[in-house]
Amino acid sequence: MKRRPPATVNDEDSRLFREAIGEVRQLDPVAPPPASPKPEPHPYMLEADEAAVPGELLEIAFDPALLEVGEELSYLREGYPPKLLRQLKRGQFSVQDDIDLHQMNAAAAQATIAEFLVDASRRGLRCVRIVHGKGLRSKAAGPVLKMLTDRLLRRRNDVIAFASARPAQGGTGAVVVLLKG
Repeated sequence: MKRRPPATVNDEDSRLFREAIGEVRQLDPVAPPPASPKPEPHPYMLEADEAAVPGELLEIAFDPALLEVGEELSYLREGYPPKLLRQLKRGQFSVQDDIDLHQMNAAAAQATIAEFLVDASRRGLRCVRIVHGKGLRSKAAGPVLKMLTDRLLRRRNDVIAFASARPAQGGTGAVVVLLKG
């Protein structure tokens, strides 16, 4: 659509406009209204702290087992994009089944992991979790089941990637495994 040029205003048009609107008077400038004052900050946490019983904060039960202990496990099979491992670490895959290895010795845990992964593949599961524990009661050798799980998963052809679980899913005491589809 073509745009038309603006119509030119001639002297006759200007005269008619001035006659139509009549006399014009200039308005005095008006100062803007003052800004409303900002409210004072309210220290809500100070009130909560003052209301607490003296010494109450020092008496909170501390469980060292809740701390993340040990290194995170992480593995991505060669040939797969790093984005896959990042998504797994962020918890973007739904865990479809899990198994707990607590109270098992190394031989029982090894057999259980192998059987669990075969069963998961047979059922078409893509993401599973293996709870191996943090090894807090392990001797100087370190967390036995954690290291065993790491070694076994790296050797399996049906494992694409694995990473330590998010804190709500067991943290460094569990591993989330991504299986071939």
